[in-house]
Amino acid sequence: MDVRERLLQAALKVFQESGSRGATTRRIAAEAGVNEITLFRHFGSKAALLGEVMADASSTKVETGLPQEPRDPQAELLAWSRAGYDHLMRHAAMIRTTLGELNEAPEAARCVAGPPVQVHEELRGYLYRLRERGMVDGGWDVEAAANMLMGALFGDAIARDAVPERYAYPPDEAPELYVTLFLRAIGAVPLPAHSPDAASAAPDRGSTKADDHPG
Repeated sequence: MDVRERLLQAALKVFQESGSRGATTRRIAAEAGVNEITLFRHFGSKAALLGEVMADASSTKVETGLPQEPRDPQAELLAWSRAGYDHLMRHAAMIRTTLGELNEAPEAARCVAGPPVQVHEELRGYLYRLRERGMVDGGWDVEAAANMLMGALFGDAIARDAVPERYAYPPDEAPELYVTLFLRAIGAVPLPAHSPDAASAAPDRGSTKADDHPG
């Protein structure tokens, strides 16, 4: 691992532990095993270093696999939920820190919100397609439904360590529990047995974007 990468990883670790104020250049350099002069030579300032750390977090792409043509909401939403939940769990420490600094450093929160926003948008588009194909009951708001499922996953991933007594079920079971409840709430219905889609082969798992739909 080169010096630049060591500094980025050290900055991320110290930021997660102490926030932007506690993440001094001296602490970051010591964590990386270099002196402060080396840090400044590579990044110029603490702000530039932390900015690059946040940009890396924001650029992470979460592959959810929600298909253009829904065929199996249970399996498709479960795969989506697991991918999004795993990402949230891996970045929970950073997300908690940036949320704690929302008033002082809103730009940091916007950076780490990038992947969750991407996942949320893909979910919205998928829910529109489910409704258009008659695979769910009508009469519910897509925005509220997407927020409900995403909120359950987000709250679990971010709060589980802080209030473990609220989560008697293990994390590897959480996505399936939430998806099952969610599908009941939106009235998901199976395709008729004679439907061409129901009889077709395994669905195309290519991911899509929600901006093909209104809202």
